[in-house]
Amino acid sequence: MKKLWIITRKEWAEIFKNRFVLFTVAFLPIIFTALPLITLATMGESGEIEGLNTADMPARFEEMCVGMTGSECGQYFIVSQFMLLFMVMPLAIPVTIATYSIVGEKTTRTLEPLLATPISTLALLGGKALAAVLPAILVTWLGFGVFLVGAVIITGGGGLLTGILNTLWLIAIFVVGPLLALASVNVAVMVSSRANDPRVAEQLTMLVILPLLGLFFGQVTGLILINQQIIIWMAIGMVVLDAGLLLLATQIFEREAILTRWK
Repeated sequence: MKKLWIITRKEWAEIFKNRFVLFTVAFLPIIFTALPLITLATMGESGEIEGLNTADMPARFEEMCVGMTGSECGQYFIVSQFMLLFMVMPLAIPVTIATYSIVGEKTTRTLEPLLATPISTLALLGGKALAAVLPAILVTWLGFGVFLVGAVIITGGGGLLTGILNTLWLIAIFVVGPLLALASVNVAVMVSSRANDPRVAEQLTMLVILPLLGLFFGQVTGLILINQQIIIWMAIGMVVLDAGLLLLATQIFEREAILTRWK
């Protein structure tokens, strides 16, 4: 653990000197946190939420509004459309950090000395993964906290607060989110192991967001209803996927090949 923490702190010292990385870490949480709050406030002022009825909602959504008034159910329906944005954050933010951590270090010629040390590949990748995953998770949780407070201020809490703090949201934010961040980092490591340009590596790794965006647009259009059962299965699937990606990333990251090929 000591070696992991040393590598993690070293990564942070290097990575966060880059303004682009800092911008990415700050920009997404601000936008994704503000968007549902602005939508909630705007629709509340215009009275559109009170005008919502079950015909405007996907089938079976009423089951998720147990104990809520009609207005509270409408509020919960609106914010539920944006739940996946808080899962996109931990998936997207580590991409920039992880790709710069590997490919970016090559351009600054600081990767070769690190690869030449006797530290194991697993410890090396573990330190770099922590450096990318921890900031993503923390800013996601911070954004969720700000969203929660903002939603209470705008609506007064009540049934909406109970809905946001239910098992569905808590598993999505505090379990699936970190698992998605880990998967993102593992994919970034694999892509960066074969790429020589940080931007190319980042663009390729960003493709991991597409399935989650597909779920987001599917939910917004009413084709999919993200419920507790789907989130639980996502969590189980991500555990298996992360284990496989970690093993594959460790195999693909060939230190000797990188040292000799990246010239």
